[in-house]
Amino acid sequence: MRLTRIFVTDPLTPGAEVRLSASAASHVARVLRLKEGAPLIVFDGTGGEHRAEITRVAGSNVHVALKEFMPGAPESALKLTLVQGVSRGERMDWTLQKATELGVSAIVPVLTARSVVQLDERQSMAKREHWQAVVVSACEQCGRTRVPDIAPPVRLRDYLATSKKEGLRLALSPIAKGSLAGLASVPQKVELLIGPEGGLDDNEHLLAEQAGYLPVRLGPRVLRTETASVVALSVLQALWGDLQ
Repeated sequence: MRLTRIFVTDPLTPGAEVRLSASAASHVARVLRLKEGAPLIVFDGTGGEHRAEITRVAGSNVHVALKEFMPGAPESALKLTLVQGVSRGERMDWTLQKATELGVSAIVPVLTARSVVQLDERQSMAKREHWQAVVVSACEQCGRTRVPDIAPPVRLRDYLATSKKEGLRLALSPIAKGSLAGLASVPQKVELLIGPEGGLDDNEHLLAEQAGYLPVRLGPRVLRTETASVVALSVLQALWGDLQ
């Protein structure tokens, strides 16, 4: 039977006892109805995981004792950063969830000319916390021991003007001449830019090219933003990562 995996924010040391966060404790005690003595897998997002056992359940307080440390599943050799145009509600959540399952190392949410969602500073902080919870939940489900970093939402033009080029930069475009699968290089790092609903506008495509992004297409059909992210990341991992 596959054991329940729980993320904790505190650094973990074998033999220690830790108290789960309120949300994790609620999930363990009220949703899963696990009792004292039940086994778990616990990880802190920095690599590796621990076998653990519930030692105390008292209302919203759940304590677990850490036992054997295990290295966990290895990360992909291909370092993927997803620069994702912010889309609405569940579409964005679904995109981040699947991107995490597909092994991205980092996610940069960007606001673009055609973004339906517009965020002020307070909303940006709240969204980032929500997206981080989505990513953590995806890690718990898929077996990852490292949690992708989610950057604060930023205007695309500001990101393009200030970010450093590292590795191969790709921008999805339905009218690009070259295809994603037709790339000849074998990169170790890829930064993938995908627009929101409606895609990037002409000026944003131009700014992206000036910032070193190579425009590529994903076949003859126009895909929804959430579909495009899953397909593109899958292709990249199949070509150069760990989907082999």
